[in-house]
Amino acid sequence: MKIRKMRLDRGWSQETLAELTGLSVRTVQRIERGGNASLETLSALASVFEVDITTLAKETSMYTQHELPEAERNALEYARDIKGFYSHLAVYAVSVAGMAAANYLMTPEHIWFLWSAIGWGLGVATHGLAAFEVISVFGPRWEKRKVDERLRNDEG
Repeated sequence: MKIRKMRLDRGWSQETLAELTGLSVRTVQRIERGGNASLETLSALASVFEVDITTLAKETSMYTQHELPEAERNALEYARDIKGFYSHLAVYAVSVAGMAAANYLMTPEHIWFLWSAIGWGLGVATHGLAAFEVISVFGPRWEKRKVDERLRNDEG
């Protein structure tokens, strides 16, 4: 969306934009996903981005993600996938460290946390390969096939 693009162009996180505008992070997220914005919200955003409120209002109501150029839509999706992978990796690292500490403190004679770390680690590795597009099991052709199937089922 236009708001998201302007935010990313400035290198701001959603939290930073929320803080600068006085909006909640949830409001920023909703607007970036194409949700409606009140006049007060648009005014706060226009002020922070130093743009005219009428232009911003027009952009937010008409410029949905589906109207973005395909290359930009793909780039946003790629960035979202990588962000998801890094979030998954961080949760994995913290959780495995916690399990290792618990294992060491409670039952140091049995190294049980490794089984969880290996299993979950395989999942994280697979997620990384998919996010960085090394493997593409569920690529665009698969998605198109599933959408076509769903449309046929809804018609029949």
